[in-house]
Amino acid sequence: MDEDLLQFALKAFVTLIVVVDPLGVAPNFVALTSELDTIERNRTLRRALIVAFSVTLFFLVGGRWLLAYLGVTVHAFAISGGILLFAAAWPMLFGHRPGLQAPERSEPSMVGEDIAVFPLAIPLLSGPGTITTILLLTNQQDMDILRAGMLATIVAVVYLIAWFLLYAADRIVTRLGEGKVRIITRVLGIILAALAVQFVLNGIGGFYGSLIHRAG
Repeated sequence: MDEDLLQFALKAFVTLIVVVDPLGVAPNFVALTSELDTIERNRTLRRALIVAFSVTLFFLVGGRWLLAYLGVTVHAFAISGGILLFAAAWPMLFGHRPGLQAPERSEPSMVGEDIAVFPLAIPLLSGPGTITTILLLTNQQDMDILRAGMLATIVAVVYLIAWFLLYAADRIVTRLGEGKVRIITRVLGIILAALAVQFVLNGIGGFYGSLIHRAG
């Protein structure tokens, strides 16, 4: 495998597994499905992952076209997307997922809601961070069919890992405890913050290079 392709695959996998953060979702999943029996909980998990994967795949296939239609350059989105990912990483540095406190099932706003769709699929498993990451990866200048296919495979692998972790969420949370989950979330936050800064630097460098090319 080409070294650049391997580096792209590794960066895509690490970034996606961090922003999806299935281990961080586990306590929310346990809380949201506490009143469901095992069969219904598994059905809910399956629906949530199908919806999350479908949303992510939609932006993988159509995201590049959407940004081109809006007239947004790759460099501009790299900078703005990096800033957004850093904003998502900041709460993780303190052991929290950004804006993902699980709502109580007794709240009036949850009545009649399918928790598989909201909040499990959106925004817990395919929120703004995941969508931004997909758009950043698909709008790189060297993106081709091979990389797009590899990215789709990586997305599927990430959600497969999420299925395994959430399927055993109650046992994982009980064994690790929320304290250790928060420590892991902090570590992931550091990684995501570094990746976000790198996206910003790439965007600035690419924009500066395009200005020099035009001037020349």
